[in-house]
Amino acid sequence: MQAVDLTERRLVVAANRGPVSFHDDPSGEPVVTRGPGGLVTVLTEVLRHHPGAWVAAALSDAERRLAAEERAVEVALDGEVYRVRYVAPSRAAYHKYYNVVSNPMLWFIQHYLWDLGRHPDIRAEEMDAWHNGYVPVNGLFAKAVIDEVRGGRDGRRRRDQACDGSDALVLLHDYQLYLVAPEVRAACPGTFLHQFVHIPWPQSDYWRVLPEHIRESVFRGLLGNDVVAFHTRHYVRNFLRCCEYLLELEVDQASCTVRCDGREVWVRAYPVSIDPASLRAAADSRRARTAERALRSRRREFLLLRVDRMDLSKNIIRGFAALDRFLELHPEFKERLTFLALLQPSRQDVEEYVTYRERVERIVADVNTRHGTVDWMPIDLRIQDDFPVTLAAYAQYDVLFVNAISDGMNLVAKEGPVLNRHDGVLVLSEYAGAYEELGAFAIGVNPFNIEGQAEALFRALTMSPEERADRAGMLSRVVEENSVEKWVQAQFADIAAKLAAGC
Repeated sequence: MQAVDLTERRLVVAANRGPVSFHDDPSGEPVVTRGPGGLVTVLTEVLRHHPGAWVAAALSDAERRLAAEERAVEVALDGEVYRVRYVAPSRAAYHKYYNVVSNPMLWFIQHYLWDLGRHPDIRAEEMDAWHNGYVPVNGLFAKAVIDEVRGGRDGRRRRDQACDGSDALVLLHDYQLYLVAPEVRAACPGTFLHQFVHIPWPQSDYWRVLPEHIRESVFRGLLGNDVVAFHTRHYVRNFLRCCEYLLELEVDQASCTVRCDGREVWVRAYPVSIDPASLRAAADSRRARTAERALRSRRREFLLLRVDRMDLSKNIIRGFAALDRFLELHPEFKERLTFLALLQPSRQDVEEYVTYRERVERIVADVNTRHGTVDWMPIDLRIQDDFPVTLAAYAQYDVLFVNAISDGMNLVAKEGPVLNRHDGVLVLSEYAGAYEELGAFAIGVNPFNIEGQAEALFRALTMSPEERADRAGMLSRVVEENSVEKWVQAQFADIAAKLAAGC
């Protein structure tokens, strides 16, 4: 089998959000900031290894002006150089694609969040959002990717010139872009297409929530790729079973392949991780050190920590209910601990998230009223996006609490152990993707079992120093040995192997 040199292939990455954000300042001049989210971090690592263009949706007026140029623009920020091409759907189409179909419909299905006795209702609004939002926006992404594939390294090739894409590699990311691959393959059949799904993949019966033609479009869209990638082996198995049960396709569980339209699609697991060196450098910044001093000056004997987006999948309310129960069972810990909850606002234009935030704030008030004193409140709730404070809290926690209902990976469970200096104990949901790697060295919990979570908190806070140190050391070692660089290398190795195999 002849080795394949991927450096000769033009790379095109596509994701809903870009690596940078353009906004106009009061004078009308564009201001460039780093894009939010962990996806930017991991894809930046991809582009370090293999520079290329990044296709993203235009979310601001400044980005819409750039989208009108119909070409990638180059921007340097924080030592990184990005080539970004924006697509600009109408605001109405983007709302349907993002706020009706992607979130909440697909997000809720893939995280098992629908209360099926009551929700969802697939009505005319949802059908319209699929056909006049999700489908055409995916079409805009596909057109931009095709243009970049045909554009050549110097950008001089005419866009309408015939090109099979055999010198291109396209990496699609996440659940917003399930329909892009088949359009790119039809226009440029030689292109290698790889799609990474960063959220969980549920069992086949849960997908029956969607109308059959929508469900089949999702699966056929993903199977338009050469490789479909997930974070865990469990999600891989679920996807293969879905292909077998819902589409009646030929599936090989041993080789993790699906036969579709005469092609062999590889389905693989690559558990994403972090860059420990970059994280430590950020933790050593002036702002992070200042935040840590402030945290140290106010901390009690024990610091419990959770770091999450304000998302239903993170199971925040049950976490606070578990603390409530813990304090009922173990009142000797009152005034000895603080549960610091650093929650980032999320999707405040989606009704379910607005309601969820209100419920979170209500239970915090209830727990603090029930157990607090004049000088002490058990929960310190901070709804903010302040990364230096998060880094400071990572260094100081005694217990890191991650009790997600369902989570593609959860990088908090990996970031915390790398920075922590207190031999902190990780309490980790069995339903988080990170559990496959870290569960042996964490205290595993069922996210629905409040009694069990309360017991896990007690076990973590009373664990011997020797066991704490052993567990913390192993957690850090696992993360260090499976860095985001290794995540990138594993994917590129399989891409080269599939190309070499010619399948």
